[in-house]
Amino acid sequence: MTQPARSCWRAAAALLLAFAGTALHAGPLDRPECVVPAKPGGGFDLTCRLAQSMLAATKAAGQPEMTLSYLPGGIGALAFDTFVRQRTADDNTIVAFSTGSLLNLAQGRFGARSENDVRWLAAIGADHGVIAVARNSPFRTLGELVQALRIRPNDIAFGAGGTIGSQDWVKAALLARAAGVSHKVIRFVAFEGGGDALKALEGGHVQVVAGDAAELTLHLAQHTGVRVLAVLSGQRLPGRLAAVPTAREQGFDIQWVTVRGFYMGRGVSDVAFRQWVDALERARGTPAFAARRAELGLAPFWATGPELDRFITDSMARYRRLAQEFQLPVR
Repeated sequence: MTQPARSCWRAAAALLLAFAGTALHAGPLDRPECVVPAKPGGGFDLTCRLAQSMLAATKAAGQPEMTLSYLPGGIGALAFDTFVRQRTADDNTIVAFSTGSLLNLAQGRFGARSENDVRWLAAIGADHGVIAVARNSPFRTLGELVQALRIRPNDIAFGAGGTIGSQDWVKAALLARAAGVSHKVIRFVAFEGGGDALKALEGGHVQVVAGDAAELTLHLAQHTGVRVLAVLSGQRLPGRLAAVPTAREQGFDIQWVTVRGFYMGRGVSDVAFRQWVDALERARGTPAFAARRAELGLAPFWATGPELDRFITDSMARYRRLAQEFQLPVR
């Protein structure tokens, strides 16, 4: 073979390899990943598990299953910072968020970061707050717990996934307000995720958990040491918590809705972002999606594109007002 022929052969081989590489890594779903910005067992975890189920329901032959990775730290702060500074253009990866993440952003708990530093991909379900105690707790109703708070607020420790100012802390503060007690005197023990808080409740380290229905639904599927006193929703929830009365039914007008979804780095390509939206939209239309969402304890809620952007903007304004109301920092 002559030298020119060898050169042509090498060029052709290189071109074939390039095309092969493109086929093997064609788009953001060739190595799909969902980052859980907390430890396993909480609401962020179940959000990524729902995404995993959604992609599995519609994936093409040979497409790999979505992997879940855990990046705890600051109840979402570490993950947010990572995708602002280091993984801003990661087309393959989505990160779970909740409206609790927005509440933290509104208070500056993610440092100098703001809601404009990432791309909000989709909101795929709604969660509701719950007030739970250990199964052997002396509190049988929400009214009994409120009465105890009125008499001896310092004897009752609330556990939650998050620090002072987190959405779980706000639920506890709202309950203290209903009891006529200042939120500043309640005892609050912070954990890195709702899963750890529920373990502490079963272990007797805290007396109450202000958490979310979805994480309680998953927990109750495997554990029997927790009893839910109330759901913080407008009406009773379906599924495993169907027999639990609302706070309003028990005389306390306390509601808390948590929307769950995903964001991506600000530098992801428009093509990749659109592919993710399209993939989730396709999965949304499958019968398996609604069933899996209900199984995980989430209520219907869906938003993408401009609708989601408006929701983020409105939520941030609302949470900044709420932070001011409870004398919390506001950014």
